[in-house]
Amino acid sequence: MKFGIWELVLIALIIALLFGTKKLRTLGGDLGSAVKGFRSAVSDAEKEAEKDPGNDNNAKTGQVIDGEVVAKKDASQKA
Repeated sequence: MKFGIWELVLIALIIALLFGTKKLRTLGGDLGSAVKGFRSAVSDAEKEAEKDPGNDNNAKTGQVIDGEVVAKKDASQKA
C-alpha cells in the first residue's frame, strides 16, 4: 500500500488538529535531541574501541568446562 502526497498531507493535517502544533513542535525537539544524544554516544563508543580494542576489563580468562569459565591456577595461588 503506497501513500501519495495528498494522503500524507491529509494525515499530517489530522495529526496537527488532534495534538496541536505546540505539542508536535515539542515532540519534534525532544526526538531530535534524543537522536543527537544517541549518535554522540555511538561515536564515543567507537572512538573508545579504536583507541584500545584489546581492553576488555570484564572478560573472563581461564578454561571452559561444561560451559563455565574456571580460572586458571597460577604459581602464586595454592590449590
